[in-house]
Amino acid sequence: MKPWLILMLVLFSLPSWGAARELSWQEMVPAGAPPPPPPMPIHDLSELGDVLLSEQEAPMPQREPAAPVVPGLDGQEVKLPGYIVPLEMSAEGRVIEFLLVPYFGACIHVPPPPSNQIVHVRSELGVLQDALYQPYWVEGPLRVQQRSSELAESGYVMEAIKIYEYELD
Repeated sequence: MKPWLILMLVLFSLPSWGAARELSWQEMVPAGAPPPPPPMPIHDLSELGDVLLSEQEAPMPQREPAAPVVPGLDGQEVKLPGYIVPLEMSAEGRVIEFLLVPYFGACIHVPPPPSNQIVHVRSELGVLQDALYQPYWVEGPLRVQQRSSELAESGYVMEAIKIYEYELD
């Protein structure tokens, strides 16, 4: 086989350089570790006002602030869906630091999920967040690193490169 043909076959069989890997929340829990407890969902949207009022209350204690993480995820470019829990806003009203969590209401009106189900995110540009119940895709390099905030401990951190609304295809 010609060398240039071999090179082309190898290049086309590799994943796209710089493309973020779509990551699921389940992949952030190591094999053999207990699965995260199921979220306490809001079944009735009439409770939404109570959720927003509870933001002003003291945060609920976290169930597993030092849950085991997956070391192999360190440094990977990932794309992760989730809900934004704001921590810091810019002067323009953009959320520039937040916790990304797998379900609506986490860290607000229900106990925070285990630390391996929370990503502490910083974003230079930030995002204008119109509604707490809007899910987002967040892309960037994931780091396995414990980080503390006033709401919860996280097992992962990310410097977001892209943040955009989650929409089903």
